[in-house]
Amino acid sequence: MGKGKARSINKAMEDKQRKNISNRWSACWKTRAFKNKFVVGIILLVIVLIAFPLFFNLIETRNGNQVNDWLLNHLPSSNLSYPIFSLLWFCAVLTITQAVKQPKIFLLLLWGFISLSLSRMTTISLLPLNPPDNLIPLVDPISNAFYGGKFITKDLFYSGHTSTLFLMYLCLTKPWHKTIVLIATILVGVMVLVQHVHYTIDVIAAPFFTYLVYLLAQKICLNKE
Repeated sequence: MGKGKARSINKAMEDKQRKNISNRWSACWKTRAFKNKFVVGIILLVIVLIAFPLFFNLIETRNGNQVNDWLLNHLPSSNLSYPIFSLLWFCAVLTITQAVKQPKIFLLLLWGFISLSLSRMTTISLLPLNPPDNLIPLVDPISNAFYGGKFITKDLFYSGHTSTLFLMYLCLTKPWHKTIVLIATILVGVMVLVQHVHYTIDVIAAPFFTYLVYLLAQKICLNKE
């Protein structure tokens, strides 16, 4: 097969894929329930992102409890900012790219992230904690931008990095995508402990809270008017 013919076949396949994606969005957009939930979800997302810096700067000023964490007491701290940052945002790009192709998955991810954010803001408010000893600041310019441009140390229970990755895992549908993100979730959960960014309970609790959030987002997205 010549290169010209191969390019033509690839272009035809890409055009077909784009058309299929467009058709899926058009079909969903014709449904009032989907349209309303999408619009409301985007509005709530903007509100949550605006509230993030205010909330996290507020909790950073309060005093909390120190957890006597057996694992962290025996685990030397090490700076793993680069692999944590790389894994998180690689998985984020992968998940968003796939979600854009599937509007129902996009809606589920949207409401899942909103619910996850509100859930973490609630648990962080109810359980004030001071950061672990020997914490090494996590360098993540993208995430820190949402927190007001600086690293927040007291957004502890439960782990945002671990829970966000686990939410991506739950929302994805292709087995190999899910496998990649699940492995990333486990690795990042371990690495934030090594960096002493979180207590052990913050990481262990994250999947359980995230699964409840996911079920809530499913109920919101699947509930028809």
